[in-house]
Amino acid sequence: MSAEFLPLFLFLAVCALLMLGYPVAFTLAGTALAFAAGGILAGVFDAGFLSALPGRVFGTMNNTTLIAVPLFILMGTILEKSRIAEELLGSMARVFSGVRGGLGISVVIVGMFLAASTGIVGATVVTMGLLSLPSMLRAGYSPALATGTICATGTLGQIIPPSIALVLLGDILANAYQQAQLQMNVFSPKTVSVGDLFVGALIPGLLLVGMYILYLTVYTRLKPQAAPPVDQGTVSLGELMRGLLPPLLLIFLVLGSILVGAATPTEAAGFGAVGALALALARRQMSVQRLREAVIDTLGVTCMVFMILIGAAVFSLVFRGFGGEELIHGYFQNMPGGAMGATLVVMLVIFLLGFILDFIEITFVVVPIVGPVLLAMGLDPIWLGIMIALNLQTSFLTPPFGFALFYLRGVAPEEVPTSAIYRGVIPFIIIQLLLIVALWFWPEMATWLPEQFKQ
Repeated sequence: MSAEFLPLFLFLAVCALLMLGYPVAFTLAGTALAFAAGGILAGVFDAGFLSALPGRVFGTMNNTTLIAVPLFILMGTILEKSRIAEELLGSMARVFSGVRGGLGISVVIVGMFLAASTGIVGATVVTMGLLSLPSMLRAGYSPALATGTICATGTLGQIIPPSIALVLLGDILANAYQQAQLQMNVFSPKTVSVGDLFVGALIPGLLLVGMYILYLTVYTRLKPQAAPPVDQGTVSLGELMRGLLPPLLLIFLVLGSILVGAATPTEAAGFGAVGALALALARRQMSVQRLREAVIDTLGVTCMVFMILIGAAVFSLVFRGFGGEELIHGYFQNMPGGAMGATLVVMLVIFLLGFILDFIEITFVVVPIVGPVLLAMGLDPIWLGIMIALNLQTSFLTPPFGFALFYLRGVAPEEVPTSAIYRGVIPFIIIQLLLIVALWFWPEMATWLPEQFKQ
């Protein structure tokens, strides 16, 4: 085995073991340490690289930005347990009562709010599947259109802030940007933060929601039998405001405090968690048992995230020790098309990995490897982060391995065939690819708004 290609073999070994179902965190750390041990014995690995591991772990423990992760997760789980999404869906369905495709449009709008509150794809897809899929099927919606709408709406949690994916990407890209500046011998005061990604994701995220609604409107006009109008009754303005205003106000306060610079993402996440709890208590939808379930769910997801982060730290150190960064940098530099050609290859790799790996694993494994190299080639970190988030969102929908498809399959009735789910997501995949292409040619869609807030 040539030592030059050891980083590539390490990466492929990790992917193969993950596909076999081994735990992510232990696979990352265990495989890397096994390669490091073999490299030390063969004299091709410097054990001094591992001496930086305690500093990496302590840096993770001391990273205040990452505290936002459990707080945003807690905010989302509290809102989920308090049945706010269920009430909101009922109110929006009555707003669009009698409109062809109105129930589907209601699902998209409520899914957007749910994505902005939970930030986790699985939670949104499962919640919307349980709440809306039976109603859509009873109303006569085609199974393909109903399931496709729910899957696509559920993945909005990847791009609409406060997204957990954007929190993790922001932290990783901030470190990658510092490394890129060191490689270029440039010491610029410009930085990239989680807040920058939140602001940059607003326009693409809202555009995506608008494109979903436009598709549903046009499709239901062309094929009326696929989404018949449903009489859900009327809703008064007061009822609508009671269902819509509190969660909307909470989301605006959380995001607004970040956008205007009044609070860091971590501080805003803390406010959001407390606000969600206060909202649930005010509605008398929070018991000790539900709060206990919310805390336990938050603890489970948080432990998973941070264990993967520690495993990824071991992996990145060993990968760097084998000269992986130099290998990738040389490969990208010699690639036709320069920075954009390298970016296209990275986007394709991330898209394919999205079939088998979760966004957390890709964020912690792939982005630290390719991020510094791409940013050193002059790419805008905010644009790159939004492109990666949209790319992951698309891969979660793509048959046959898209995660959102499996989440919905787990809660969908048996009479809904898997083939209907696959057919239903195809138009939404095309919509997302169109948005990615538009962002490729007009990066200002992601970079213009952050520049305005910094002025």
